[in-house]
Amino acid sequence: AGKGQRGNSWESAPGMNLTFSTVLYPSALKAREQFTLSMLIALSVYDTLSTYAEGFSIKWPNDIYWHDKKIAGILIENVLSGSTFSRAIIGMGLNINQKNFYSDAPNPVSLHQITGHTYKIEKILDEFTEALGKRYTDTFTNSSDRIHKEYIAALYRNDGVYPFYSDGNIFHASIADVELDGHLLLLTESGEKKRFAFKEVSFLL
Repeated sequence: AGKGQRGNSWESAPGMNLTFSTVLYPSALKAREQFTLSMLIALSVYDTLSTYAEGFSIKWPNDIYWHDKKIAGILIENVLSGSTFSRAIIGMGLNINQKNFYSDAPNPVSLHQITGHTYKIEKILDEFTEALGKRYTDTFTNSSDRIHKEYIAALYRNDGVYPFYSDGNIFHASIADVELDGHLLLLTESGEKKRFAFKEVSFLL
């Protein structure tokens, strides 16, 4: 039913888009390192879509954007066993062939709207799972350092000063970093560094 954050749902015309869940068992990953999983999943979607068009980015923490429009949403539900993972369920909505959107979502876009082409959604699903497999294997057999650097490089609005909203206030800042635990570090125009958890700050589009 397109389950999203905080009771939100993902609009999808029947048969037009990818709406699916997959399960991973990252037992080698510590609970405190769970943002690594978010980075590699977001990068896997980014890798897949970037073969079809330019202009994609990852909007912190893991939405996928094309310029200022949202093409994919990711919901990760982690099941922990002590300090390690039992499993992670990744739910995803990825707009592929939908031509028009009618919900109150502010900025949706589909791959069809971007390129003008219609796609076989099963093929794109196969490409995503292949990209995820490569990212997953590389991260857990080598190092998470590279995936963090690639995630930062792919971030939405990672270069320049932009407006943000937090706790009733609008301020302008640039992205300084995303910590390995997922916190966003912003550098304000006055030179102050601010640290935010998910949902504590929002981009003004």
